[in-house]
Amino acid sequence: MNPSDEQRSARQGVIFALCAYSIWGFAPIYFKTLAHVPAFEVLAHRIVWAFLFMLILIVSTGRMQQVIRAFDSPKLLLQLGLAACLIGFNWFLFIWAVANDHILDASLGYYINPLLNVAIGMLFFSERLRRLQVVAVSLAIVGVAIQIITFGSVPWVALALASSFATYGAIRKKLPFDSLTGLWLEVILLLPIMLAYFYFFANSSASNMLLNTWQLNVLLILAGIITTVPLLFFTGAARRIRYSTLGLFQYIAPSLMFLLAVLLYNEPLALDKLVTFIIIWLALAIYSFDAVRTHQQVRRAAKLQ
Repeated sequence: MNPSDEQRSARQGVIFALCAYSIWGFAPIYFKTLAHVPAFEVLAHRIVWAFLFMLILIVSTGRMQQVIRAFDSPKLLLQLGLAACLIGFNWFLFIWAVANDHILDASLGYYINPLLNVAIGMLFFSERLRRLQVVAVSLAIVGVAIQIITFGSVPWVALALASSFATYGAIRKKLPFDSLTGLWLEVILLLPIMLAYFYFFANSSASNMLLNTWQLNVLLILAGIITTVPLLFFTGAARRIRYSTLGLFQYIAPSLMFLLAVLLYNEPLALDKLVTFIIIWLALAIYSFDAVRTHQQVRRAAKLQ
Protein backbone atom coordinates (compact mmCIF):
# COMPACT_ATOMS: atom_id res chain seq x y z
CA MET A 1 0.00 0.00 0.00
CA ASN A 2 1.52 3.34 -1.06
CA PRO A 3 1.49 6.41 1.26
CA SER A 4 -1.52 8.03 -0.43
CA ASP A 5 -3.55 4.82 -0.06
CA GLU A 6 -2.50 4.57 3.60
CA GLN A 7 -3.62 8.15 4.22
CA ARG A 8 -6.93 7.52 2.49
CA SER A 9 -7.45 4.36 4.53
CA ALA A 10 -6.59 6.20 7.75
CA ARG A 11 -9.08 8.98 6.92
CA GLN A 12 -11.76 6.36 6.30
CA GLY A 13 -10.86 4.76 9.64
CA VAL A 14 -11.31 8.06 11.44
CA ILE A 15 -14.72 8.58 9.79
CA PHE A 16 -15.80 5.05 10.70
CA ALA A 17 -14.66 5.54 14.31
CA LEU A 18 -16.56 8.83 14.55
CA CYS A 19 -19.68 7.13 13.17
CA ALA A 20 -19.44 4.16 15.56
CA TYR A 21 -18.93 6.16 18.74
CA SER A 22 -21.42 8.84 17.71
CA ILE A 23 -24.15 6.23 17.18
CA TRP A 24 -23.36 4.73 20.59
CA GLY A 25 -23.35 8.21 22.11
CA PHE A 26 -26.73 9.20 20.64
CA ALA A 27 -28.30 5.79 21.35
CA PRO A 28 -30.08 7.14 24.49
CA ILE A 29 -32.33 9.23 22.21
CA TYR A 30 -33.48 6.05 20.49
CA PHE A 31 -34.01 4.05 23.69
CA LYS A 32 -35.73 7.03 25.35
CA THR A 33 -38.46 6.87 22.68
CA LEU A 34 -39.12 3.29 23.82
CA ALA A 35 -39.17 4.14 27.53
CA HIS A 36 -42.83 3.06 27.75
CA VAL A 37 -41.88 -0.48 26.68
CA PRO A 38 -40.44 -2.72 29.44
CA ALA A 39 -36.64 -2.81 29.31
CA PHE A 40 -36.47 -6.60 29.02
CA GLU A 41 -38.92 -6.51 26.13
CA VAL A 42 -36.77 -3.95 24.31
CA LEU A 43 -33.77 -6.21 24.97
CA ALA A 44 -35.66 -9.16 23.50
CA HIS A 45 -36.44 -7.18 20.33
CA ARG A 46 -32.81 -6.08 20.18
CA ILE A 47 -31.60 -9.68 20.19
CA VAL A 48 -34.26 -11.10 17.83
CA TRP A 49 -33.81 -8.44 15.17
CA ALA A 50 -30.02 -8.37 15.57
CA PHE A 51 -30.07 -12.13 14.96
CA LEU A 52 -31.95 -11.71 11.67
CA PHE A 53 -29.98 -8.69 10.48
CA MET A 54 -26.62 -10.28 11.34
CA LEU A 55 -27.64 -13.58 9.72
CA ILE A 56 -27.68 -11.75 6.38
CA LEU A 57 -24.22 -10.31 7.08
CA ILE A 58 -22.78 -13.64 8.24
CA VAL A 59 -24.00 -15.44 5.09
CA SER A 60 -22.95 -12.63 2.72
CA THR A 61 -19.42 -12.44 4.20
CA GLY A 62 -18.86 -16.21 4.25
CA ARG A 63 -18.50 -16.55 8.02
CA MET A 64 -21.04 -19.35 8.51
CA GLN A 65 -18.34 -22.04 8.67
CA GLN A 66 -16.76 -20.30 11.69
CA VAL A 67 -20.13 -20.29 13.40
CA ILE A 68 -20.66 -24.01 12.77
CA ARG A 69 -17.17 -24.89 14.06
CA ALA A 70 -17.87 -23.12 17.34
CA PHE A 71 -20.56 -25.66 18.21
CA ASP A 72 -18.00 -28.49 18.03
CA SER A 73 -16.28 -27.19 21.20
CA PRO A 74 -18.29 -27.37 24.48
CA LYS A 75 -15.58 -25.40 26.33
CA LEU A 76 -15.77 -22.64 23.74
CA LEU A 77 -19.56 -22.59 23.96
CA LEU A 78 -19.37 -22.27 27.74
CA GLN A 79 -17.11 -19.23 27.45
CA LEU A 80 -19.36 -17.79 24.76
CA GLY A 81 -22.37 -18.39 26.99
CA LEU A 82 -20.76 -16.45 29.82
CA ALA A 83 -19.86 -13.62 27.44
CA ALA A 84 -23.42 -13.63 26.09
CA CYS A 85 -24.88 -13.33 29.60
CA LEU A 86 -22.58 -10.41 30.40
CA ILE A 87 -23.34 -8.47 27.21
CA GLY A 88 -27.06 -9.24 27.56
CA PHE A 89 -27.02 -7.91 31.13
CA ASN A 90 -25.05 -4.84 29.98
CA TRP A 91 -27.58 -4.10 27.22
CA PHE A 92 -30.52 -4.60 29.59
CA LEU A 93 -29.07 -2.31 32.25
CA PHE A 94 -28.28 0.39 29.70
CA ILE A 95 -31.84 0.26 28.31
CA TRP A 96 -33.22 0.38 31.86
CA ALA A 97 -30.91 3.26 32.83
CA VAL A 98 -31.98 5.39 29.86
CA ALA A 99 -35.69 4.74 30.47
CA ASN A 100 -35.38 5.57 34.18
CA ASP A 101 -33.36 8.79 33.91
CA HIS A 102 -29.94 7.36 34.74
CA ILE A 103 -28.12 8.45 31.57
CA LEU A 104 -25.51 10.27 33.68
CA ASP A 105 -24.77 7.01 35.48
CA ALA A 106 -24.45 5.22 32.12
CA SER A 107 -22.06 7.95 30.94
CA LEU A 108 -19.95 7.55 34.09
CA GLY A 109 -19.86 3.79 33.60
CA TYR A 110 -18.46 4.07 30.09
CA TYR A 111 -15.92 6.65 31.25
CA ILE A 112 -14.74 4.21 33.94
CA ASN A 113 -14.61 1.28 31.50
CA PRO A 114 -11.17 1.91 29.88
CA LEU A 115 -9.57 2.35 33.30
CA LEU A 116 -11.18 -0.87 34.47
CA ASN A 117 -9.82 -2.58 31.36
CA VAL A 118 -6.31 -1.55 32.44
CA ALA A 119 -6.88 -2.98 35.92
CA ILE A 120 -8.20 -6.27 34.49
CA GLY A 121 -5.17 -6.50 32.21
CA MET A 122 -2.92 -6.27 35.27
CA LEU A 123 -4.92 -8.73 37.42
CA PHE A 124 -5.78 -11.43 34.87
CA PHE A 125 -3.39 -11.03 31.93
CA SER A 126 -0.19 -10.22 33.87
CA GLU A 127 0.15 -6.91 32.05
CA ARG A 128 2.56 -4.50 33.72
CA LEU A 129 1.15 -1.04 34.34
CA ARG A 130 3.17 2.04 33.60
CA ARG A 131 3.44 4.62 36.36
CA LEU A 132 0.86 7.02 34.90
CA GLN A 133 -1.55 4.13 34.33
CA VAL A 134 -1.30 3.30 38.04
CA VAL A 135 -2.04 6.95 38.84
CA ALA A 136 -5.06 6.98 36.52
CA VAL A 137 -6.55 3.76 37.92
CA SER A 138 -5.92 4.94 41.49
CA LEU A 139 -7.69 8.23 40.78
CA ALA A 140 -10.71 6.35 39.43
CA ILE A 141 -10.87 4.30 42.63
CA VAL A 142 -10.60 7.49 44.70
CA GLY A 143 -13.37 9.16 42.69
CA VAL A 144 -15.80 6.31 43.31
CA ALA A 145 -14.71 5.99 46.96
CA ILE A 146 -15.38 9.69 47.59
CA GLN A 147 -18.91 9.35 46.24
CA ILE A 148 -19.53 6.31 48.46
CA ILE A 149 -17.86 7.50 51.68
CA THR A 150 -18.44 11.26 51.62
CA PHE A 151 -21.87 11.36 49.98
CA GLY A 152 -23.12 7.91 50.93
CA SER A 153 -24.30 7.06 47.42
CA VAL A 154 -23.08 4.03 45.49
CA PRO A 155 -22.98 4.56 41.69
CA TRP A 156 -24.18 0.99 41.18
CA VAL A 157 -25.50 1.54 37.65
CA ALA A 158 -22.15 2.98 36.51
CA LEU A 159 -20.13 0.28 38.26
CA ALA A 160 -22.35 -2.54 36.95
CA LEU A 161 -22.17 -1.24 33.37
CA ALA A 162 -18.40 -0.76 33.53
CA SER A 163 -17.61 -4.09 35.21
CA SER A 164 -19.94 -6.17 33.02
CA PHE A 165 -18.57 -4.66 29.79
CA ALA A 166 -14.93 -4.86 30.93
CA THR A 167 -15.33 -8.50 31.98
CA TYR A 168 -17.09 -9.25 28.70
CA GLY A 169 -14.18 -7.69 26.82
CA ALA A 170 -11.66 -9.76 28.80
CA ILE A 171 -13.49 -13.00 27.91
CA ARG A 172 -13.92 -12.02 24.24
CA LYS A 173 -10.20 -11.24 24.04
CA LYS A 174 -9.47 -14.94 24.56
CA LEU A 175 -12.00 -16.25 22.03
CA PRO A 176 -10.93 -16.94 18.41
CA PHE A 177 -13.66 -14.97 16.64
CA ASP A 178 -13.87 -11.64 14.87
CA SER A 179 -16.30 -9.15 16.39
CA LEU A 180 -19.19 -9.84 13.98
CA THR A 181 -19.00 -13.65 14.22
CA GLY A 182 -18.55 -13.58 17.99
CA LEU A 183 -21.46 -11.22 18.53
CA TRP A 184 -23.79 -13.31 16.36
CA LEU A 185 -22.84 -16.44 18.30
CA GLU A 186 -23.68 -14.63 21.53
CA VAL A 187 -26.99 -13.49 20.07
CA ILE A 188 -27.74 -17.10 19.04
CA LEU A 189 -27.16 -18.30 22.61
CA LEU A 190 -29.45 -15.60 24.02
CA LEU A 191 -32.15 -16.06 21.37
CA PRO A 192 -33.99 -19.07 22.97
CA ILE A 193 -34.37 -17.14 26.24
CA MET A 194 -35.83 -14.15 24.41
CA LEU A 195 -38.23 -16.26 22.37
CA ALA A 196 -39.39 -18.00 25.56
CA TYR A 197 -39.91 -14.59 27.14
CA PHE A 198 -42.06 -13.45 24.20
CA TYR A 199 -44.12 -16.64 24.28
CA PHE A 200 -44.66 -17.07 28.03
CA PHE A 201 -44.10 -13.74 29.81
CA ALA A 202 -44.41 -10.67 27.54
CA ASN A 203 -47.72 -8.98 28.32
CA SER A 204 -47.14 -5.27 27.85
CA SER A 205 -49.25 -3.08 25.58
CA ALA A 206 -46.48 -3.33 22.95
CA SER A 207 -45.83 -7.08 23.13
CA ASN A 208 -48.20 -7.96 20.26
CA MET A 209 -46.71 -6.41 17.14
CA LEU A 210 -49.90 -7.08 15.19
CA LEU A 211 -51.68 -4.55 17.42
CA ASN A 212 -48.93 -1.92 17.46
CA THR A 213 -48.73 1.15 15.27
CA TRP A 214 -46.34 0.78 12.36
CA GLN A 215 -44.19 3.54 13.84
CA LEU A 216 -43.67 1.57 17.07
CA ASN A 217 -42.92 -1.63 15.16
CA VAL A 218 -40.31 0.19 13.06
CA LEU A 219 -38.67 1.48 16.25
CA LEU A 220 -38.62 -2.02 17.73
CA ILE A 221 -37.11 -3.53 14.57
CA LEU A 222 -34.47 -0.78 14.51
CA ALA A 223 -33.12 -2.21 17.77
CA GLY A 224 -31.30 -4.84 15.69
CA ILE A 225 -29.73 -2.20 13.47
CA ILE A 226 -28.72 -0.05 16.45
CA THR A 227 -26.91 -3.14 17.75
CA THR A 228 -25.12 -4.09 14.54
CA VAL A 229 -24.32 -0.97 12.50
CA PRO A 230 -21.99 0.76 14.99
CA LEU A 231 -20.15 -2.55 15.43
CA LEU A 232 -19.55 -2.70 11.67
CA PHE A 233 -18.23 0.88 11.73
CA PHE A 234 -16.01 0.00 14.68
CA THR A 235 -14.63 -3.08 12.92
CA GLY A 236 -13.94 -1.02 9.80
CA ALA A 237 -12.13 1.59 11.87
CA ALA A 238 -10.05 -1.01 13.72
CA ARG A 239 -8.79 -2.37 10.39
CA ARG A 240 -7.70 1.04 9.12
CA ILE A 241 -6.20 2.90 12.09
CA ARG A 242 -3.99 1.92 15.01
CA TYR A 243 -5.84 0.50 18.00
CA SER A 244 -4.14 3.04 20.28
CA THR A 245 -5.52 5.82 18.08
CA LEU A 246 -8.95 4.18 18.04
CA GLY A 247 -8.90 4.14 21.84
CA LEU A 248 -8.87 7.92 21.95
CA PHE A 249 -12.26 7.99 20.21
CA GLN A 250 -13.91 5.94 22.96
CA TYR A 251 -14.63 9.05 25.04
CA ILE A 252 -16.99 10.40 22.35
CA ALA A 253 -19.87 8.11 23.37
CA PRO A 254 -19.93 8.85 27.14
CA SER A 255 -19.35 12.55 26.45
CA LEU A 256 -22.39 12.67 24.17
CA MET A 257 -24.40 10.77 26.80
CA PHE A 258 -23.32 13.28 29.43
CA LEU A 259 -24.43 16.22 27.28
CA LEU A 260 -27.74 14.55 26.42
CA ALA A 261 -28.44 13.83 30.09
CA VAL A 262 -27.72 17.36 31.27
CA LEU A 263 -28.87 19.50 28.33
CA LEU A 264 -31.70 17.50 26.73
CA TYR A 265 -33.17 15.36 29.50
CA ASN A 266 -32.39 17.69 32.44
CA GLU A 267 -31.01 15.00 34.71
CA PRO A 268 -29.77 16.67 37.93
CA LEU A 269 -25.97 16.82 38.15
CA ALA A 270 -25.71 16.49 41.93
CA LEU A 271 -22.51 17.36 43.77
CA ASP A 272 -21.57 13.72 44.42
CA LYS A 273 -21.77 12.87 40.71
CA LEU A 274 -19.99 16.06 39.67
CA VAL A 275 -17.04 15.38 41.97
CA THR A 276 -16.78 11.81 40.71
CA PHE A 277 -16.98 12.94 37.07
CA ILE A 278 -14.22 15.53 37.58
CA ILE A 279 -11.88 12.98 39.16
CA ILE A 280 -12.62 10.40 36.44
CA TRP A 281 -12.02 13.02 33.73
CA LEU A 282 -8.64 13.83 35.34
CA ALA A 283 -7.81 10.12 35.44
CA LEU A 284 -8.72 9.74 31.77
CA ALA A 285 -6.63 12.79 30.81
CA ILE A 286 -3.60 11.18 32.50
CA TYR A 287 -4.39 7.81 30.90
CA SER A 288 -4.70 9.37 27.42
CA PHE A 289 -1.52 11.42 27.83
CA ASP A 290 0.36 8.26 28.79
CA ALA A 291 -1.10 6.34 25.83
CA VAL A 292 -0.13 9.05 23.32
CA ARG A 293 3.35 9.46 24.80
CA THR A 294 4.00 5.70 24.80
CA HIS A 295 2.77 5.43 21.20
CA GLN A 296 5.16 8.21 20.12
CA GLN A 297 8.08 6.56 21.94
CA VAL A 298 7.39 3.22 20.23
CA ARG A 299 7.24 4.90 16.81
CA ARG A 300 10.55 6.73 17.42
CA ALA A 301 12.20 3.50 18.56
CA ALA A 302 10.92 1.68 15.47
CA LYS A 303 12.38 4.37 13.16
CA LEU A 304 15.80 4.04 14.81
CA GLN A 305 15.96 0.29 14.17
